[in-house]
Amino acid sequence: MSGSTLTKDSKPAPAPKTGSANPFVAITQNLRESGIYIAFVVVVVLFAILTDGLSLSPGNITNIVLQYSYVLVLAIGMLIVIVAGHIDLSVGSVVALTGAVSAQLVIGSNQPWWVGVIAALGVGLLVGAWQGFWVAVVGIPAFIVTLAGMLLFRGLTFFVLNNVSLSPFPAQYGKIATGFSNGLIGGNGYDAFTLLIAVLAVVAFAVTQVRTRIAKIRYQQVVDAMPLFVLKIVVVAAVVMAFAWQLANSRGLPYVLVILAVLILTYSMVMKSSVFGRQVYAIGGNLAAAQLSGVNVRRVNFWIFVNMGFLAAVAGVIFSSRSNGAQPSAGNSFELDAIAAAFIGGAAVTGGVGKIQGAMIGGLLVGVISNGMQLYNVDQSLQSVIKGLVLLLAVAFDVFNKRRSGVR
Repeated sequence: MSGSTLTKDSKPAPAPKTGSANPFVAITQNLRESGIYIAFVVVVVLFAILTDGLSLSPGNITNIVLQYSYVLVLAIGMLIVIVAGHIDLSVGSVVALTGAVSAQLVIGSNQPWWVGVIAALGVGLLVGAWQGFWVAVVGIPAFIVTLAGMLLFRGLTFFVLNNVSLSPFPAQYGKIATGFSNGLIGGNGYDAFTLLIAVLAVVAFAVTQVRTRIAKIRYQQVVDAMPLFVLKIVVVAAVVMAFAWQLANSRGLPYVLVILAVLILTYSMVMKSSVFGRQVYAIGGNLAAAQLSGVNVRRVNFWIFVNMGFLAAVAGVIFSSRSNGAQPSAGNSFELDAIAAAFIGGAAVTGGVGKIQGAMIGGLLVGVISNGMQLYNVDQSLQSVIKGLVLLLAVAFDVFNKRRSGVR
């Protein structure tokens, strides 16, 4: 009898599990993941009302992308650090140091702009290797190592710049953070190329979601109900196209957004599909179990900090490009913005939980709140209070979810 024939004692394979047919119920069942997206939409709508639509104008949306791109780059690396159960307090100083090295070469020594970029990235990798050695090999807690690094690299920044600012960068360097792709394929009053890229991104997202759903069904895993699945794709497509339309009606596609998109896609795949990504989650989730499973914890921790140094250098290049120079005080509090983005985006304080897209939404949420309060002329001191409360509530929400699910 063939393996596909059922006997009277045999039972058909169980149907794949699906979420509730009611989208609202499904969302509430996954509040940990969906809450940040709901909060983001609420904040966007709130400031759109308070500012009479000014916060959603093409020019303002473009400015948000340009102003907070370096925070999002830092948030990618910080999310990985936090998932592994560490913290990095030095990234703001590394941003300043890498920007200073680049400025000293390009402005001070008249080197080509790309030499400054390569040197900055090289310094970032060296900084990451330095801190990774002390954390992974010597065994000093990351909090202490990076606290020392915050002071050390800030001092090196003053030394490299000789306590003075350097500016301006050549035009080619400035285009890294302030340049735009506009008019490549025309458009009647808008940049059609920006819309084309957005359409391709939506199609890629939809195809990825469908393939992931098919794979989960094949392995009898839980999937969202079809109405919620379709709704998710439609909402994402609508948001992306609305965002692209605003960019297309402003100055076109920012180069820095292309850099950020490449980083998001790359690191999302690394954390989701690679051995390294799974090992990072394993270390943060249960260090003892990861060690017993054969994970080389020292090696993974070392490369986590090398990667953080690299991304801090990328942020340093972007920030110095946007600032059109390097200052000894650059990067102050950047580490706090990156940490806030990761935690607000759903990263767990104890490690083992967090996604790249969540950190990006968390960073954008902080950016939208800051931008909206500036447009609404909120006092600077009150802005800090509100951002502090947002971070506190995000972490409290994480703790509440753990207690509700019985996790200690």
